[in-house]
Amino acid sequence: MKSSGREKIEDQIFDTNLTSENFHNKHFIRVGSKEQTFSKVNFSHTYFENCYFRNIIFNTCDFNGCKFINCNFHGSTFPGSKFDYATFDKTFIDNEILDNNCPSYNNLILKFARTLRINYQGIGDSFAVNKAIKIELEASKEHLYQSWKSKSTYYRDKYKGWDRFSMFFEWLYFKFQDFVWGNGESPIKLLRTGLVLWFIFSLFDTIYFKNPNLLSDYLGSFSLLPSIFMGINKPAKYSDFYLTFITILRFIGFALFTSIIIKRFNRR
Repeated sequence: MKSSGREKIEDQIFDTNLTSENFHNKHFIRVGSKEQTFSKVNFSHTYFENCYFRNIIFNTCDFNGCKFINCNFHGSTFPGSKFDYATFDKTFIDNEILDNNCPSYNNLILKFARTLRINYQGIGDSFAVNKAIKIELEASKEHLYQSWKSKSTYYRDKYKGWDRFSMFFEWLYFKFQDFVWGNGESPIKLLRTGLVLWFIFSLFDTIYFKNPNLLSDYLGSFSLLPSIFMGINKPAKYSDFYLTFITILRFIGFALFTSIIIKRFNRR
C-alpha cells in the first residue's frame, strides 16, 4: 500500500479570482470564498468538508470524483463544470445544478441525480428532491433500455448473454411500474390505471353477464362497478374467485396510493 498523496488544506480563504489552477486530489476543510470567479480550475477527486463558497462562479471547472460534505454553495453557479462521479452529503447547493450540470451518460446521470436526491432529503428541500427524482427515473428508464438495446461498446461489453436478457426484463418491469403508478411518484398515473381497470371490468361484466348488444348494459355495468370494487355490492353471479381477485386489486390500489402519500409527506 502507498499514500494517496491527498494534501489537506484547512481554514483558508480564496480572496482572488482563480484561472487554470490545479487542486487535484486535495482535502479542503473549512475553506471558503465569496463573490469570486474560478475559471478552468481542476478540483478533481478533491474532498470538500465544511466549506463555504458564496456567490462564486465556477466556470468550466472539473469536479470529477469530488465529495462534498456539510458544505454551502449559496448563490454559486457552475456553467460548463463537470460533476462525473461526484457525491453530496448535507450540502446546500442550488437545484439548477440538475438542469445544467448533469453528466453526459445515462448511468452517470442516474448516480448524479441519486446522490443529489439523498442530499436534498437530508437538508429538507422537498422541491429539489422531487426534481432529482424525476431526472433519476428518466435516467433509469434510458439506462435500462440501452443496457439491452444499445449497440454501443460500453453496454455490449458490460451486458452480455444472460445479463442482457435480464436487463430486458428489468426494463419491462420498470415500464410496467411507470405505467401503473409512475414508480411511486404519480397519483395521476395511479388514477389513470384505476380508470383503465374500471373500463375493462365493465366490459367484462357486460360481455359475460349481460347483453353486449345493448348500450344501456355497458352504462349499467360502468356505474355499478365502483360499489362492487369497494365491496358494498357482491353480485351472486360472480364467483368467489372473481370477487377475491377484485378485493386483492382494491387492497393493492389503496396500498399504492398510501405509499405515494407517505413518500410526499416524508420529504417535507
